[in-house]
This record gives sequence, structure tokens and C-alpha cells, in this order.
Amino acid sequence: MSGASLATAKTSAKLRQRRDLVLPVLIFLILALVPAFAALTAQKFLIDMAARIMIFAVAAVALDLVVGYGGMISFGHAAFIGIGAYAVGILSAEGIGDAVIALPVAILAATLFAWLTGIVCLGTRGAYFIMITLAFGQMVYFVATSLAPYGGDNGLTIDARNTLAGLPLLKSDLNFYYVVLLALIGAYAFCRALVASRFGRVLRGAKENPSRMATIGFDTRRYQLIAYVISGGLTGLSGFLLANSTEFVSPAYMSWQRSGELLVMVILGGVGTLDGAIIGAAAYLFSEQWLSRLTENWKVIFGPVLILVVLFARGGLLGLCGALWRRFGALR
Repeated sequence: MSGASLATAKTSAKLRQRRDLVLPVLIFLILALVPAFAALTAQKFLIDMAARIMIFAVAAVALDLVVGYGGMISFGHAAFIGIGAYAVGILSAEGIGDAVIALPVAILAATLFAWLTGIVCLGTRGAYFIMITLAFGQMVYFVATSLAPYGGDNGLTIDARNTLAGLPLLKSDLNFYYVVLLALIGAYAFCRALVASRFGRVLRGAKENPSRMATIGFDTRRYQLIAYVISGGLTGLSGFLLANSTEFVSPAYMSWQRSGELLVMVILGGVGTLDGAIIGAAAYLFSEQWLSRLTENWKVIFGPVLILVVLFARGGLLGLCGALWRRFGALR
């Protein structure tokens, strides 16, 4: 390759990197401005709605790491949300309500469960992997329903949001909103750096051609297990935030339906695009909010829409927007 060609290739790579940064910066900027917009329009519910979107976006980003980049379709990821949420609820019931303790416990509990179950799950592939993650998720769900001292089927009400080093900083909805935003930015930045690293390249290689990666000396199962464990820990963070947001924990947080909703968010936004996971979470929860006002059977309407997106919008909503942008640019 000549010097001029090499320089052109480097310039093109830099331009792609800059374009890749535009969308996440725009997303986070919009989210940062939501409280100001809510104050100007006197629509406080927008803060609660955006906070809920960001909480589930953390879980969707974590799930996209294993589904989109690792090729591991988990149908039990809601278990990690429930574990993180119950860590907060149980500690609060026992008189420990500080995030300095609750947050590490929530993440570590979800991480440990991901490690223990991941060892078993990664002994399988394809449909068997999907079914065994579903089985582990349902196992945790039924354990939660049997916790009679902590509400059982009825769930557990948390007296107040966690304090932070003894200070009630999370009590304010506005403060809590920006804490959730920082958590989402941190989870996204971490996953993006991980995907761009050597680890991420090996993980993608294990998804595309595991036999070839094993032949050249990579222990693909170990890389997949690490990704699964990281994903579980980040989803536990989502559970911690959800418990503090609702001040309530319930076995429903870890049901197979919730796991399905997380997968829908990832598919809707675009599998293998961390930006798409955030967009998918927003699209799903906005659809739920809007369509549920029309009918309680709103999923009957949402289902065909999802089918159309899968069939005709390769890459989800993010891929559809990219295709429209390219077509519009070509017409110009």
C-alpha cells in the first residue's frame, strides 16, 4: 500500500470514529437536558420516564455485549436485575440503607451468580444455551417468591432510597436522575472500550468462527465467560438503580417476560450496536407508555410492529435510520 493510500485509510478511519461518537454524545446530551425541558413544560413525569428508560438501557447495553458481540442469546438476564434489586431491598429491611454497601453487594451478587451459572451455560450452544439461561432465571424467580420474610409473591417495599455515605443525596429526584445518567454513561463507555479492545476482537471472532479462534490458540469459552460475568454485573447495577427508583422490589423483576423485554429492546434498537440498545430501550418503553393508554392489550399492536422491524429494518431502528440517511445523502 502506498503512502498516499495509507494516509487516506487513516483519515477515513478517523472520520468513522468521529461519526461513531456523534450519536452517543447526542443521546446523552438529550438525556441531560430532559430535566430542564420538564421544568419548562411543567411535565415532571418526563423525568421519571427518562430515568426508567436509562435504568433499562443499562441492562440492555449489558445484554447487547453478550448477544451482539458474543453471540450468546440469554433468556434469563432479568435474573441479574432481580438479584441487584433484592440486594438493595434485603439490606434495607435489615437496616443497611447506604449505597456504599448496597451498590457493591448488588453488583457482586449478580456477578457471582453470572459466574456460577455461566460456567454451566457455556457448556452448551444455540437453543440449549437459551433454554438453560431461561431455567436459571426461573429458578431465581421462584426463590424470590419463596422469600416470605421479604414479601414473597407480594414483593418488598423499601422505606427510602439509599443514602450515599450517610447523606440523603439520592432522595432528590433530580439528583437521582443524574446519578442514573452517569451510571448509563459509565456502563456504555466501559462496554464500548471493551468491544474496541483486543478482548472485544477475540469475543467477536469467537462469535463468527469459534473453531478458527480456538485453532490459533484462544480459549474462546474463557473470553465468553468473562463477557457473560461482566454483563451480569452491569445488569445488577441496573437492578440497584431500579430498586431505588421504585422503592420496591418484586419477583416480577426477574420473570422470563422481563428477560424477553430486554431482548426486544436490543433487537428493536439493533443487535451489536451499543447505541441501538439505548435507542431500543427508549422506543420500547415509550411504546408501552403510549399504547397502554389506548388498550391494556397494547402488545397485540406492538408485536406486529416488532415483526416488521425485524423483517424490513436490518440492524433495527439504528440500521433503518442509517439506511434512510444514506439514501437521502445519495439523492442529494
